[in-house]
Amino acid sequence: MTPSPLVLDGLMVGGMLFALGLVGILARRNLIVMFLSAELMLQGVSVSLVSWSRHHGDWGGHVLVIFVLTVAACEAAVALVFVLQAFARSGRLDSAAWQSLRESNLSRTVDHELPAVDAVAPVFPRLTPAGVAPHVAEDANLEREHV
Repeated sequence: MTPSPLVLDGLMVGGMLFALGLVGILARRNLIVMFLSAELMLQGVSVSLVSWSRHHGDWGGHVLVIFVLTVAACEAAVALVFVLQAFARSGRLDSAAWQSLRESNLSRTVDHELPAVDAVAPVFPRLTPAGVAPHVAEDANLEREHV
């Protein structure tokens, strides 16, 4: 079953929208442009879903796109609040402004390499075998179970 030219055109437009959004995310530092690029990527995926759904004669892709658009609207509202707060605190919309939103007692850090691996392996609790009473610390008997 070969896809129709309409499906191929829809997939090509969706791919181009996604690629433009990806370039916008990777190349720009302005927060508003980055969020708009993320929305553009989301719309590229939506166009591809609708074209495949149309090709297969199924409404599932259309319904999924409606849900995606609803979530995208909520995400845009939350992102707008973050952008406005970053602009209000730093006076600029550069993505490096997020570093100034840390707590005042923390120093500024820039990750240049991977963090060090913990030297001590974590100790996970183990269940005791059936019929054996579990080991209880002496201090645990002095604590109340509820207040």
